[in-house]
Amino acid sequence: PSKKTKNKRLETAQDVDQVLKKCRLLKQEQHENFFNEGETKKVCAVKEEIVEVQELPSEHVMEGMESIAIQIAQQIMENSNKSGFSLQIPSRAASNQIYVEEWDRIVLGPKTSTRSFINVKESRKTAITVRVLQLLHKVLGSNIHITKRDLFYTDVKLFVDQSESDGVLDDLACMIGCTRSNLHVVASDKGLVVGRIQFTEDGDEIDCTKMGVGGKAIPPYIDKIDNIHSDAEFVLLVEKEAAYMRLAEDRFYHKYPCIVITAKGQPDVATRMFLNRIYTELKIPVLGLVDSDPYGLKILSVYLSGSKNMSYDSASLTTPNIQWLGLRPSDLNKYKLPDQCRLDMTPTDIKMGKELLKESFITKNPKWAKELEIMINTKQKAEIQALSSFGFQYITEEYLPRKLKEGDWI
Repeated sequence: PSKKTKNKRLETAQDVDQVLKKCRLLKQEQHENFFNEGETKKVCAVKEEIVEVQELPSEHVMEGMESIAIQIAQQIMENSNKSGFSLQIPSRAASNQIYVEEWDRIVLGPKTSTRSFINVKESRKTAITVRVLQLLHKVLGSNIHITKRDLFYTDVKLFVDQSESDGVLDDLACMIGCTRSNLHVVASDKGLVVGRIQFTEDGDEIDCTKMGVGGKAIPPYIDKIDNIHSDAEFVLLVEKEAAYMRLAEDRFYHKYPCIVITAKGQPDVATRMFLNRIYTELKIPVLGLVDSDPYGLKILSVYLSGSKNMSYDSASLTTPNIQWLGLRPSDLNKYKLPDQCRLDMTPTDIKMGKELLKESFITKNPKWAKELEIMINTKQKAEIQALSSFGFQYITEEYLPRKLKEGDWI
C-alpha cells in the first residue's frame, strides 16, 4: 500500500466518538461495579466451603512441595506395620464442582480422596504423584519453565501416557494451593493479541501495535508479564483466527481503540489467564465475537465461567461480565444474511443447544437464553466469515461499527 493509504489505516476513525459512546458508558458502569463485585465475593467466601488456589511465589510453592515430602517420610517411619503412606487430594470429580452464582463461575467443593501407595489399584498413581512432585521441585529450584510434554518425557516408562502426568499436575496444584502456572509447567503458545496494549515481558518492552500484522503470541509465562498499560476502550474477544486476522490487517484497533484477542478456537490456559489480567487491571469491557452456533457459545462460557477440569483455579482463569456482541442468531435476519450462507444445525448441534439452555450461565441471562432459543427453533447456524458475503471488509467497516454504535451487545 502507498504511504498515504498506510497512514490512513493508522488513524482513528472520524466517527469514533459516536461509535464508542455506548461502549464508554459500559466502561464507566463496569468501573463503578468493580468495588461492589469485590464486596460480594467477600460475603460469598464466608458462605461457601470451597477449594481455591492463589498465585504463590516459587519459594512458597517449593515449601508446599517439601511439606508433602516430609508428611510422606513421617508416615513411612511411623507405620511400622508396613502400611506405607497415603496422600489426601482434593477431589476434582464432577460431583465436587460447585457453581457460585454471585461469582458466576465454577469452583471446587470440599471433598477429598485418598491415594494410598499400598493399595494395588492406586500404587502406580501414587508413585506418579511422588515422581512428578520430585521433578517439579527440581524445575522450580532451577528457576526454569518446562512444557507438559517435557515433563512426560522425563519418565516415559512410569507415566506411559501423557494424560497420567498431566492429571497429577492439577492434583499437586490443589494440594499445594497454587495455580498450575506456579508449578512452572506451561502449554505451547496458542493465543494471539494485537492492538492498543503495552506490557513488559520478562524485562522486554512489548507494544502490540508494533508486532507485525499478526500481532503477538500470548506467552505461556503469564507470571512474567508486568506493567500492563493501554488506552483501549474495550477488548474484542474473537473465536476464530480468520476473523482476528481480518481485524488485525485492517488495523481495526486504531480506528476504534481496542485490544483484539483470539485463542484460535477452544481457549487455552494462557489466553484465559491473560484475558483475566487485562480485565482486572485495565477494567475495560470485554465483547465476544463468536460463531452463531452452540460451540461458539460454549467457548464464551469457558472464558466466562471456567471449565470443570480446572475449577480449582477459576479465579485466575475466568473473566466476568463478558458481553455477547455477535454473531448472534438474531443477527442472521437483522443483517439479512443470505440463505446460502446459513448452515443447517445437525442433530448434535441441536442436542448441545438444548443442553446449554440448562446451564447456569444461560439461565441467569434471559437475553442469552432467547438468542439460543432462536437458534434451536430456526435450526440455523452461521460462521463469522459468512459476513464476507457482503464484502471482505464488511465486518470491520460496517458490522462492528454499527454494533458498537447501537450498543448491540447482551
